[in-house]
Amino acid sequence: MTGTLYLVAVPIGNPDDLSPRARETLRAAGVVAAEDTRHFATLARHHGLRPRAISYHDHNEADRTAELLRRLNAGDDVALVTDAGTPLISDPGYRLVRAAIDAGIGVTSVPGASAVTTALSASGLPPHPFRFVGFLPRATAARRAALRAVANDPATLVAFEAPRRLTDALRDALSTLGDRPACLARNLTKPHERFQRGTLSQIVAELEAEGEVRGESTIVVGGATEVPAPGAEAEADARLLLDGGAPARAVQALLVERRGLSRRAAYDLLLRLRRE
Repeated sequence: MTGTLYLVAVPIGNPDDLSPRARETLRAAGVVAAEDTRHFATLARHHGLRPRAISYHDHNEADRTAELLRRLNAGDDVALVTDAGTPLISDPGYRLVRAAIDAGIGVTSVPGASAVTTALSASGLPPHPFRFVGFLPRATAARRAALRAVANDPATLVAFEAPRRLTDALRDALSTLGDRPACLARNLTKPHERFQRGTLSQIVAELEAEGEVRGESTIVVGGATEVPAPGAEAEADARLLLDGGAPARAVQALLVERRGLSRRAAYDLLLRLRRE
């Protein structure tokens, strides 16, 4: 009998948000794989837990995955936790989940807190559809390119950002997406929780006046209200590439990145050109 891999959501701020089921899962697990064992130890002490914990993070993911698979195959249950929220949501763990599934090992989730849904639900912006883009790229050029790629998406956008890059990221969002309605959710569920709602320009002005920004932040931005039809240049590019034998998927990616089309608009354009 193999063990089971449990993906356990932990609080994003308030330690009392740990669910009873999550607490019992952590108590019973043969080992807890934690992004930061010291951070997890604080949560465990708060709930009177003393599980065996080992580190599992970006820098040791490959070696730890092999070790944890051996434990699972030997019959041990493994609980995977991140520093805050639900595992794999912009945190390590995908490699372990994929490897466990491929090995025929049971994988299940113990749901709970997520900064994505917590921020989205209280943002005052349309909750569906929404697109979670994770952490925005660190470099300015890459960040602006990532924002351009979703500029025509009508879905509400949700992103994570580090405090030191937050103001610059919102400036890039303003210049790339336009002055859209937005919400900045900071220190969610903590004593100093704060929601800043308004337009991107208003929130940028507030952060500039504030000076040094601290605390974890989730950015929520309204989706595009008008999606432009593919222009003549985009259509000409698509025709040239298709005629030259380029794969449709590669052409679609180029139209999204270079011409600012949504993936759906690019797909519809390619479908139409193929029919002609």
